[in-house]
Amino acid sequence: MMANLALFSLVLGTSPLPYAKPELIIEPITLDQAEALKKFTILDVRGEKSYAEGHIPGAVRVDVAGMSKAFNADTSEESWAKRLGELGVNIDTPVVIYGDDWRESARLWSLLRYWGVKDVKLLNGGWTAWKAEKRQVSSNMEKPKGVKGKVAPSVNRIATKNQVLDLLKDKSALILDVRSKDEYCGDAGTAKKKGSIPGAVNLEWIDFINRDTQKLKSAGEIAPMLEKAGITRSKPVVTYCQSGGRASVSAFVLELMGGEQVRNYYRSWAEWGNADDTPVAKPEKK
Repeated sequence: MMANLALFSLVLGTSPLPYAKPELIIEPITLDQAEALKKFTILDVRGEKSYAEGHIPGAVRVDVAGMSKAFNADTSEESWAKRLGELGVNIDTPVVIYGDDWRESARLWSLLRYWGVKDVKLLNGGWTAWKAEKRQVSSNMEKPKGVKGKVAPSVNRIATKNQVLDLLKDKSALILDVRSKDEYCGDAGTAKKKGSIPGAVNLEWIDFINRDTQKLKSAGEIAPMLEKAGITRSKPVVTYCQSGGRASVSAFVLELMGGEQVRNYYRSWAEWGNADDTPVAKPEKK
């Protein structure tokens, strides 16, 4: 166990184990400072009603469902530069994303990182933690301050169906199914085919989250989960779920823990489970 934990740059001791890439996450107490609120473009991925009732000062609401739909349909760098620029974001914009659902926050994180935005942080605990800590709340309906759009797609952050099919042959990466055990074993699901990608390891995304506080579990709690799943810092990993949200949370966590080659199969089971050329496994429950 010690050797594998060391692959995530963790040191055992009496102090809490650090995340390997702490720059990917920000605590409410750190963001709730005048300089930080001014420095970052803050994106709120909650619904319109929730946003209108109160949000972090200066935060702009993003229609993340619309962004996700566009991501699956539009590959034009020009249109994405325009789309992000209208939100006040380009590759050099420091961004903080928050919401009331890790899946939607991480989904937008995944999309922005794919399009090359260099500094994108998730607020630890999202709106739940912000409210619990009685941080500043605004009801001003903020409008984005547009910037000149600029993108630089990082194609190695997203996996395609054909790439995953190739991985089944050369076994050069671990495939991580982050859905529920029932979905993984083929006992639940809405796609034409039920089950999982052959050889995939199951580690449910929600196990990374403290359900009471909605904050991420500590590095010391997460590291043994990754070890048990056979995940090491240098081993390539592809995450998938049903439609990319849960896979985005897991890709974020793996990077936070020091993962060096992490890809999100963003179209996930919505594509794989409805395709005619994809093999499916139905592992027995343990």
